[in-house]
Amino acid sequence: RRAAIEGREESFVPLFNGKDLEGWEQDTPGIWSVRDGMITGRGTALRHNDFLRTRRNYKDFTLKLSFRLVNGTGNSGIQFRSSPVAGSHEVSGYQADIGETYWGCLYDESRRRRVLEQAPETSLRGLRKDGWNEYVITARGNRITLDLNGIRTVDYIEREAGMDVAGLIALQVHSGPSVEVQFKDI
Repeated sequence: RRAAIEGREESFVPLFNGKDLEGWEQDTPGIWSVRDGMITGRGTALRHNDFLRTRRNYKDFTLKLSFRLVNGTGNSGIQFRSSPVAGSHEVSGYQADIGETYWGCLYDESRRRRVLEQAPETSLRGLRKDGWNEYVITARGNRITLDLNGIRTVDYIEREAGMDVAGLIALQVHSGPSVEVQFKDI
């Protein structure tokens, strides 16, 4: 399928085949699985965040996917322009956040360790905390936009030098209380 992005037409390529985790890497067996055409991440009292990572890097792109937090609770996210942190389960890079008080935010995981841009409350009116939602993440040069259910939550310009402009895409199960998150149509 095709979509117009910033005046250009681009082709979307599936990153998930709906059957297995081909093209993805995981550190901890048993957290990530494929069920009913969805990638499911499930963690119970994890001591560290866990990530399912693509095997290849991406630079300028638009990523579309659907996700849901089962029961609407927990914390997850979609990493991009990220890289593995040596000697740990972490990845370092940008994160389109999912859950709790971070819905629709842009976070910097394991690098600056802070919210780079908070989503305005008004942009979350269409959020379905316990249902399916759609993220569209666009990274072009130093500009990053996040759209949640068709509403822009972040329009961020990276001004700090030395930030990676290419990297892995990864799905997160956050440490702490039990969480189950599902992703499809990636």
